[in-house]
Amino acid sequence: MPSATSSWTPIIGFIGLGNMGANMARSLQKEGYRLVVHDLHRSAAEELLEHGAEWAPSIADCAQSCQLLITSLPKPVDVETVMTGEMGALRSLPEGALWVDMTTNDSQLIKELDTIAIRRSIAVVDAPVTGAVDGAIHARLTIFAGGAEDTLNRVQPVLEAMGRVIRCGQLGTGNAVKLVTNYLWFAHAAVIGEGLLLGKQAGVSLEVLWDAIKSSVGDSFVARHDAPSIFAGHYDPSFSLALCLKDLALCDDLARRCGVPTPVGDTVADRFQQAADRYGEQSGELHVAKLLEDAVGTDLRLEGDFTPHWEVGSKSTRSE
Repeated sequence: MPSATSSWTPIIGFIGLGNMGANMARSLQKEGYRLVVHDLHRSAAEELLEHGAEWAPSIADCAQSCQLLITSLPKPVDVETVMTGEMGALRSLPEGALWVDMTTNDSQLIKELDTIAIRRSIAVVDAPVTGAVDGAIHARLTIFAGGAEDTLNRVQPVLEAMGRVIRCGQLGTGNAVKLVTNYLWFAHAAVIGEGLLLGKQAGVSLEVLWDAIKSSVGDSFVARHDAPSIFAGHYDPSFSLALCLKDLALCDDLARRCGVPTPVGDTVADRFQQAADRYGEQSGELHVAKLLEDAVGTDLRLEGDFTPHWEVGSKSTRSE
């Protein structure tokens, strides 16, 4: 059953069962919440259905079956389609329901959709997440939540089944915080290859260099969590260059609305675009480092047991 600290145990509709969404939904399921799920591909729901989730054949069926709807989708346009299409969720949710969007989204769009939701007394929270697939698997995500205080009070125990909740302020601020953190993430990802190659070409072993970076002012999430994807040579296919470019465009839109110049961000976006042009938009995010490897004519392979983070705690090892 849901945690004793939660006084609200809604039926939860969950739409969007990708790399992140399916594992987030599974965390809710492990806490005893009843789930009704929908995705473009029923196969994405297989494990959830095996553990008791109900399949909704349409967006409308999912929405009308729940008191709390959670969406976790690739792009803002997908959120808009799911919520406002002819058979969209905002038409189908029961009056007084709550919608939490966990997509990395455009805060302006969330506010626009909120004006529609208000007409049916549907409360809205934007709650994008960070922490990668392994964070989703182990319910160790960081969740940036924006919304009215009473609504956040109501939904926080549910969100805590997936990780740590940081209350960011009014509706839309969750996505503002997420975009700032992604802006810094992409900047670190774009430069980590430069640092590693610089040290290697100067005669430092990669193993020593990596240890030094992690024990210095050069430390970062990218250095600890993402560098192994470069060392292993797969460049993290769990997050595509297409998604990087989408988020960087959202960062740019936010910066323009706020009147903040982002010259470093512009350079970072250009590097990711170059990587996408060269290796394809569906290639892993850290192909931005492969640009440097190819330019120098060497690689950054390092022997080690670098288990891909999306395989940590796989079906065969995950506990109930």
